[in-house]
Amino acid sequence: MKFGIDRLLEDNSLRAPLAGKRIALLAHPASVTQDLTHSLDALARLPDVQLSAAFGPQHGLRGDKQDNMIESPDFIDPLHGIPVFSLYGEVRRPTAAMMDTFDVLLVDLQDLGCRIYTFITTLRYVLEAAAEHQKSVWILDRPNPSGRPVEGLTLRSDWESFVGAGPMPMRHGLTIGEMAFWFIATFMLDVDCRVITMEGWNPHAAPGFGWPLGERTWINPSPNAPNLWMTRCYAGTVMLEGTTLSEGRGTTRPLELFGAPDLDARKLVTTMQALAPAWLRGCRLRECWFEPTFHKHAGKLCAGVHIHVEDSSYDPALFRPWRLQALAFKALRRLHPDYPLWRDFPYEYELDRLAIDVINGSPILREWVDDAEAEAGDLERLAHRDEEDWLDSRSPVLLY
Repeated sequence: MKFGIDRLLEDNSLRAPLAGKRIALLAHPASVTQDLTHSLDALARLPDVQLSAAFGPQHGLRGDKQDNMIESPDFIDPLHGIPVFSLYGEVRRPTAAMMDTFDVLLVDLQDLGCRIYTFITTLRYVLEAAAEHQKSVWILDRPNPSGRPVEGLTLRSDWESFVGAGPMPMRHGLTIGEMAFWFIATFMLDVDCRVITMEGWNPHAAPGFGWPLGERTWINPSPNAPNLWMTRCYAGTVMLEGTTLSEGRGTTRPLELFGAPDLDARKLVTTMQALAPAWLRGCRLRECWFEPTFHKHAGKLCAGVHIHVEDSSYDPALFRPWRLQALAFKALRRLHPDYPLWRDFPYEYELDRLAIDVINGSPILREWVDDAEAEAGDLERLAHRDEEDWLDSRSPVLLY
């Protein structure tokens, strides 16, 4: 199959409207062609493309920052001599001066299909800036590696943040090109936007179920997105960032496992199975031990649970990582009602709200976990309603 960048490079007719225009690129480390050339370098080789600037989202254009809230600076690209502007540094939204450096912005970002992944927030911000400054935006589409599944509560009114770009569930099931069209329709943006679609993407095909496994190399779009399995778990395990439990940062399998030094993993899994066995389908859970080399519980032996979605047990129609991780919190609360679960710290520049609430786009999930009387069915009813509404909302923008 071909990604949008590959089609643009191969087809002169697709590039024809770019003739005589100043071109900028928004990209990150996973913005590579089929032969693993970075998109900026590949575009620079074309005689009919006049590169004038580049932009990097969180973690940088080439990849330079490990954790959240670690900013990247602007710089001059040493190979191409063009300015590279950081959209995760002094600003999150492109300034008027930045917008003045180009006529057409190419966006080539590998997303993970999760609301909290900040690249889609950056996408919204550049679309809004392009509308304001009358610039064109072309999306070079890429796969949603977790495919079409939808899951989670919709972000509530007044809960928008850098990890919550709009009223969508945690797993949105859109490609980044489709997401651009959804932003334009939802926020009524008057912007010239086109999508260079993929060729041959089948989000329902095994074994990748979204990612062309065996055809394309996986490149980390951010430092802790090391493989396809992480992308499948991420819509659930990302909630661990708002807790005192380790999400596996500082190990070789970040955001696929969780744990803490004082956790009894066996009792936790047994309690999860008793509370809502249907929420554990489509994967395997394995008790494990790990010692993070940095981040939470660094240098301490943690008991934990590894979520395995890389073998034949994985079923994308049954696996629901957001529910699974919510269930782990609920089970821990049942076992230890006073466990200091919620982490209180500045999260993505939100200073007056708990991180777990920012991540979920409301306090609903946390309140459900902390309510001793609340049952799995209560959260199920809320989430199911939001998921059905989202399926209707996203339908008009589907391209594949």
